[in-house]
Amino acid sequence: MGGQAVSRYGQIVDELRRRIESGELAPGDRVPSTREITRRWGVAMATATKVLSELRREGMVHAVPGVGTVVTAPSRPVRPARPAITARPGGSSDASSVQAALTLGRIVGAAVTVADTEGLAALSMRRVAAELQVATMSLYRHVADKDDLLMRMMDGVMAGHPLPADAPAGWREAIELAARQLWDVFRRHPWLAPALSVTRPQMITSALPYSEWMLATLHARGLDLQSAFTAHLMLFNYTRGVAVNLETEREAQAHSGLDSEEWMDTQEPALLAVLGTGRFPALSRLASAGYELDLDALFEFGLQRLLDGLAPLLDGSSAG
Repeated sequence: MGGQAVSRYGQIVDELRRRIESGELAPGDRVPSTREITRRWGVAMATATKVLSELRREGMVHAVPGVGTVVTAPSRPVRPARPAITARPGGSSDASSVQAALTLGRIVGAAVTVADTEGLAALSMRRVAAELQVATMSLYRHVADKDDLLMRMMDGVMAGHPLPADAPAGWREAIELAARQLWDVFRRHPWLAPALSVTRPQMITSALPYSEWMLATLHARGLDLQSAFTAHLMLFNYTRGVAVNLETEREAQAHSGLDSEEWMDTQEPALLAVLGTGRFPALSRLASAGYELDLDALFEFGLQRLLDGLAPLLDGSSAG
């Protein structure tokens, strides 16, 4: 029995590896989840989990919060950080040319790369300097400190995703466009949502057009400016609130070594024991049917319900 399980595990790994190497599953494509593997190949959950763990160990797949396990793009060679070279009087050195090429744009770009790939917790002046292969102190000629760097990172990321020049005619379409674009920025940069604050908003110049877009759209439909701005904050905080899960899930996976689906599998026996008492019949039926959390679907569902709630205010004021 054990030998069959090992053989079956190897067959599944080989098949998925072949599909990835042949390009049938391209970088970014989602691979079968543990539940899909159990259904498709008729193996136990532990075997399915072992399959994905092996593919992750080989660097062929990685987990994306709210999406699942996806094919990893071939990585570029990582150059080891080297200490900055000190030029001697009368001697030649690469140090002066490296330092001369150091710009604010390169520093911010490297910091965004670190935060995108390793998370906000990994961001430090030392880590960014290592990425650029320069001395840490050289960064302080361009940014005051880590907080200043983070502000510039947020400003740069938002500036890289401008809203279109012309808004759709309908208020709902205009708000959907802006909210979905903000969600997409959060998806591309999971560290951004927890870095932003609602109660102590940072002065991010490139984010002002987003606020202006939302405020102007809502005010044009009859809402007073106070109510329009409150509605804007509600929509922004909803989008940010869902997106915060992207970074926290990445951190949890780094600490546990399990993606969200695998972690849920470890909790399943305890959950089924509680549901077996019969006290929660609706949850029991849901557990039997299965539920896979999709943050994109969750965001879209909530966005539509919020807009449904705003519609009587906006349509009613327009009709009046």
